[in-house]
Amino acid sequence: MAHSLSAKKRMRQNAKHRAMNKARKGQIKTQVRAFTDALAAGDKAKATETLRAAVKKVDQVAAKGSIHRNAASRKKSRLQKRLNALLAKA
Repeated sequence: MAHSLSAKKRMRQNAKHRAMNKARKGQIKTQVRAFTDALAAGDKAKATETLRAAVKKVDQVAAKGSIHRNAASRKKSRLQKRLNALLAKA
């Protein structure tokens, strides 16, 4: 348990930051899930549109520092790879 004022403040800040980071990561998961659903349905137009939204959200979250920029880049790359596979099928 924190005793000093600065340690107590740091605990409050950590709790707020943890909540915001968790919310931002949840937003990414929601966007990726929409993209995955569009892929599963085979809808190329919707998949392309939802990928654009997912990439935008990933970039926004990475800019805030909730995820590392390399992790964001890796996630975007993997999503794009899945879309390219769908587009190459037909």
